[in-house]
Amino acid sequence: MRITRPTSFAAVLFVLSLAAHGQDLQDEEDDAGPLEQTVPVADESTEVAVSAPDEAVQQASEEALLAEFARFRELIAERNYDAADPSAKRVVEMAIRIHGPQSLETSKALSNLGLVQHNNKQYDAAIQNFTSSIEILEVVEDRLSSQLINPLKGLGAAQLGNSRPDLAAGTFTRASHITHVNEGPHNIDQVEILESLAEAKVRLGDIEAARDVLDRIHSLNVRHFEDDALGLLPSLMRRAEWQHRAGYHNDERATYRRTIRIIETSSGKNDPRIVSPLVKLGETFYYYEPVTMDGYRGSAASGEAYFRRAVRIAERDDDFPWLEMATTELALADYYSYLDGHNRARKIYLQVWDYLSTDEDRLAVRRDLLERPVPLREEPLPSYAGGSSETSPGGRLQGTIRVDYMITARGDVKNTHSEASPAEFTDMQRIVHREIRGRIFRPPMVDGVPVEAPNQVFIHEFFYQQADLDELKQAAIQEPGEKK
Repeated sequence: MRITRPTSFAAVLFVLSLAAHGQDLQDEEDDAGPLEQTVPVADESTEVAVSAPDEAVQQASEEALLAEFARFRELIAERNYDAADPSAKRVVEMAIRIHGPQSLETSKALSNLGLVQHNNKQYDAAIQNFTSSIEILEVVEDRLSSQLINPLKGLGAAQLGNSRPDLAAGTFTRASHITHVNEGPHNIDQVEILESLAEAKVRLGDIEAARDVLDRIHSLNVRHFEDDALGLLPSLMRRAEWQHRAGYHNDERATYRRTIRIIETSSGKNDPRIVSPLVKLGETFYYYEPVTMDGYRGSAASGEAYFRRAVRIAERDDDFPWLEMATTELALADYYSYLDGHNRARKIYLQVWDYLSTDEDRLAVRRDLLERPVPLREEPLPSYAGGSSETSPGGRLQGTIRVDYMITARGDVKNTHSEASPAEFTDMQRIVHREIRGRIFRPPMVDGVPVEAPNQVFIHEFFYQQADLDELKQAAIQEPGEKK
């Protein structure tokens, strides 16, 4: 099991409902002439198509449109986004031809195209098509229509992907407001939108605002599940994950403890559902050091009781899933490894190795969990240098920090060497070098025995502006003169 704090906040994942056409099939094909107005369909490609129009578009019919849409849905289900892109564009062209540019069908088709482009990281194109979808809905419906919610969610996600959390925050706020108008201010459906809004606030560096949003989410869940304490568990686990990402580890611990109390009260102290929050609670102490303990890497000792209890509960349940059993025992072994208790750690690592060596499915998991190095704790690294930030205007450039190192059989990092590109970003280099040098790993194993892992490479990418680099170069020129 990997104990990690993300190195950067990932773009929020979103789910757009694939739209079905609401009208009955027409008996006759649409015989309208060429459209005088078209809805802009953004495309990352700069090439201009010169081939003849697709035959299906020339002879567009409702039946052909539905058939292409069904194919599009299959491609999405298969996560074949490259093939889904041209299919989504054909759906847009056919929807415009049959239903007109200002129609619900065209709006939905544009939104679906934006979904594909977002998954292909074509964020500019996705933003344009989500925006076109929203503009159509504002005309044919109104500015508070519930049908605006999905394209607004897509637009916000694309804006986050395009490094514009400031715009995304406004988009998600509008989507939440529309749910208030249509479903009431306490509707549970807005939780996903609010989680995306919290993500935008975190990426803007406004942690307090993110915390306020998370408190709103919690209040909504408590209200919704007031007669179902166990139904509140998934939202509590998500809340704890957010608190971890924001660095509120005391709050995170309190949330996991509340989760455990709910399960104990409802189902007893040995319910297997307690295992996961117990492990997560133990992991929080990797990030909590109230007292420095002699001979230890940190004060994570207070987490041992939670890991050990989780293992006991898992072992008592004959039906406990084997993968969760393995990761639960690894969590305890990792704890011992982190605190220099290598003899105890190796004993458990070997037990898990044998446990995962019985069939092909388990061997595949063994390769992932035990045959490669796994960091036990990672601190986040800055994504921007100098004056560059998430909201900086265009002109951002990308630099890299490369760290070469080896991992000992005890999980320590040795022989670190780093270099920056451009070389002037020495402050970023020092930050990344120090982080890698201080990491503790679950070392790779061969035949159940921990071994060294030489020739490890870590690449950290960051953004900067040309003005930042120019300033550093100028400072390097002036320093020799100042010393004279």
